[in-house]
Amino acid sequence: MTRMKPFLPELALAQVAAAAWLLLCGAAVSAEPPDALRAAAARKDITPAKPVTLAGYASRKDLSQGVHDPLCARVVAFEHGGRRLVLVSTDSIGFYDGTADSTRKAILAACRLEPSELFLAAIHTHSAPSLTLNSEKGHPNNVEYTRTLQAQLVDAVREALAALSPAEIAAGSGSSPVGVNRREPAKDAAGNPRIILGRNPAVLTDREVQVLRVSRAGTGDLAAVLFAYATHSTAMGPKNYLVGGDVHGLAEQFLERRLGAGVVAPAFAGASGDIDPWFRVLPKFDTDGGWVPEPVLMGTMLGEEVVHVLNRMQKPVAAGPVRTAFKTLSLPGKPRGQTAETAADAPVEFNVTAGRVGETAFVGLGGEVFNDIGRAVKAASPFPHTFIITHCNGAAGYLPTRESYPAGGYEVQSSPFAPAAAEKVVHEVLLMLRDL
Repeated sequence: MTRMKPFLPELALAQVAAAAWLLLCGAAVSAEPPDALRAAAARKDITPAKPVTLAGYASRKDLSQGVHDPLCARVVAFEHGGRRLVLVSTDSIGFYDGTADSTRKAILAACRLEPSELFLAAIHTHSAPSLTLNSEKGHPNNVEYTRTLQAQLVDAVREALAALSPAEIAAGSGSSPVGVNRREPAKDAAGNPRIILGRNPAVLTDREVQVLRVSRAGTGDLAAVLFAYATHSTAMGPKNYLVGGDVHGLAEQFLERRLGAGVVAPAFAGASGDIDPWFRVLPKFDTDGGWVPEPVLMGTMLGEEVVHVLNRMQKPVAAGPVRTAFKTLSLPGKPRGQTAETAADAPVEFNVTAGRVGETAFVGLGGEVFNDIGRAVKAASPFPHTFIITHCNGAAGYLPTRESYPAGGYEVQSSPFAPAAAEKVVHEVLLMLRDL
């Protein structure tokens, strides 16, 4: 074997050995400049100006009749060494009816982002407009709203990227009882067991409240507080015709009032495909006799836990790196309305996005993912904090665990995925995280 001759006399032997070891291991020697982590946040009001059809309940046919609380889009952008990660939280049910692709393309093109750098997510409130660009099937007001929303999201991301400045971050976690397993055992008229949508507190769930603090370097001033929690935002049911953010949205609003007008507090729905709020599908906001409306109660309770986590966080750090990855998985499918696949079933696409900012990781999942899937990812992740973000960069439908299929139920019946799909998602996500 030919010996390498030193081409830089001043290079120490130890440095040559270290460089050779990195090359032998297949690692690239980083040329990334040692610049600071930079971050910024932005917020846009996206409350509909006209009556719209509200999303989430097929039985609700009429247009909205007012606004209980405003809707917002919130953005937090990070940059380090020329690489960016942009988290977008939208007070919406999700980007269904093909709106995920068109909205992502608009943001990526206008803001010159790579596909992996954008986490476009929704909090899954069922009191927000249905998003659609289909003028034949969608209400004209909803089509107009969706087009306006896309422009607003582009502006919000641009605003955050334009304001990037040195920042520090710190992560922590708490716990909240707001969410509960909703797959309640029951019996049909013939006495046969079945699963209904209700409340099943006997099932152990992941109640973690994940929190990331973003502060301005030097001053320590709070710029943004991101939080993720696993529950549907379905405290309000199909008889409600008022626009609102439900549990997650009300928690965002509480935090921004509590922490100051300049602080942006985006929420993200964790792995909550089988999780509902403790009080669910209520007909109205009840204030009679001093009663606190349940969505307000639960949103405030969730927000207060975020504040408790902030108060006991460790010292923030300003280190990178920022890394991202995006993959469209081909998962085994099954017919909707059934619980098992057949040999002829076509695979179903499912988008997964992974990213890191320093030692904090983010996993974006393009569907309604069961709670145990998120728990499995967090338990095996190589990062000390791994935020699970669902309804992110896609809307592929329910992704149940294999164990849930024999019992059936709404989520299993409506899912386009076969029982083995969840295990493949967990496997692929962990590979992506390890590559980061």
